[in-house]
Amino acid sequence: MDRPFGLLAELTYSCPLSCAYCSNPLNLADYRDELATAEWRRVLVEAQELGVLQCHLSGGEPLLRRDLVEIVQSASELGLYTNLVTSAIGLSRRRAEELRAAGLDHVQISIQADEPVASDRIAGTPSFQRKIEAAHVVKELGWPLTVNVVLHRQNIDVIADILGLAEELEADRVELANTQYYGWALRNRDTLLPSEAQLGRAEAVVRAARKRLEGRMDVIYVLPDYYSRYPKPCMGGWGKRQLTVAPNGDVLPCPAAHALPLPRASVRDDSLTRIWTESPLFQRFRGTDWMPDPCRSCDRREIDFGGCRCQAFELTGDAARTDPVCHLSPDHGIVAETVRAANEGTRPGEEVLVPRPHRA
Repeated sequence: MDRPFGLLAELTYSCPLSCAYCSNPLNLADYRDELATAEWRRVLVEAQELGVLQCHLSGGEPLLRRDLVEIVQSASELGLYTNLVTSAIGLSRRRAEELRAAGLDHVQISIQADEPVASDRIAGTPSFQRKIEAAHVVKELGWPLTVNVVLHRQNIDVIADILGLAEELEADRVELANTQYYGWALRNRDTLLPSEAQLGRAEAVVRAARKRLEGRMDVIYVLPDYYSRYPKPCMGGWGKRQLTVAPNGDVLPCPAAHALPLPRASVRDDSLTRIWTESPLFQRFRGTDWMPDPCRSCDRREIDFGGCRCQAFELTGDAARTDPVCHLSPDHGIVAETVRAANEGTRPGEEVLVPRPHRA
C-alpha cells in the first residue's frame, strides 16, 4: 500500500474572509470542537511515522490559532516541510518572525484580484492592502512565496494584471487554479463558472507569461474540470498520496470528502496509521475494483481513477458513479448543460454571490 506524501492540516474553519468559492463545509457548526495543541502534536508524530514529508497548515485561516507557532515548531522538529496556506490577515511582522524562528519553511498567500476594489469585494472584507504588506514581509524574511489565486468568472479577465502583481511581489510561484465546484463554490457555480471565451483568453495570457517568466517564477494553471474531456486523477487516486485532517479530527482522503455519506474516521478514535490502512472510508474507492462501467472497461481507469468521487456525488447523488466531467459518463449531460448556460450567461460582475460565513 502507498504511504501518504502530504498532510493537509486544516487547523480551523474560522476565517476573516467570506469568499463565495470557499471549499470548506457548508455545516461549519459541526467543526467548532477543534483539536487542541497536544492533539495536533500527536497527529504530526503519527503522520511522520506514516511517511508524511510535507505538512500544509491551512483552514479557514490558520493564523487564527493562537498555538500556530507551537504547531509549526512541532512539525519542524519532526523534520516535516511546513507550508502556511493563509489569507495573510493577521500575518504581522512580529507573528511572521515568530513563525520563522519556529521553522516554518514556506508561505502561500491567497490573492483575490489585482486591485483593492475587486479583491475586497470578492473576499467580502477589506483585505487587499494587508495581503500586499504581508507578502513584502514574507520576502524580507527570506521565505519562498507562493501567490495563490482562485480563478472564476469575476476575475479571470484580469489574469494578466494578477500575474503582473505576483511579479511585483517577487513571488517564486503563482498558482492560478480555476474554481473547483464543491461546497460554497457549488452553491455559487452559476455565477462563478467562466465562459469558454474567457478561458481561451486566459490560456493565451498564461502561455505568454510562462515563456516570459521562465527561470524567475513558476506559473501553475489549473483548468476548470467542467471544460475537460476527461476528469483529473483526483488527489492522485483515492487514499493514495495525501490525507486531510479537519479541525475536529476527522481524517479524509481529500478536503471535500466530508460531504460523502461514508463512515467517519477520526484521530480522536484511532491512529492515523490504522485509519489510512484499515478504515472503510479510505478503503472504499482505492484501486479499481469498485468501478462501474464505463470506468471498469476504460483504458484510462489507472490514469484518472474514475475522476473525483466528491464531484460524482455532488452532481449525481452517488459517489460511485463515473465523474460526470468525463465525456463517456452517462451523466455528462449535467456538466454539458452547465457549460452551455455559462457560455450564454450575463457579463461578469452582474451576478450576486452567496458569501461564506466568516466563522465556524
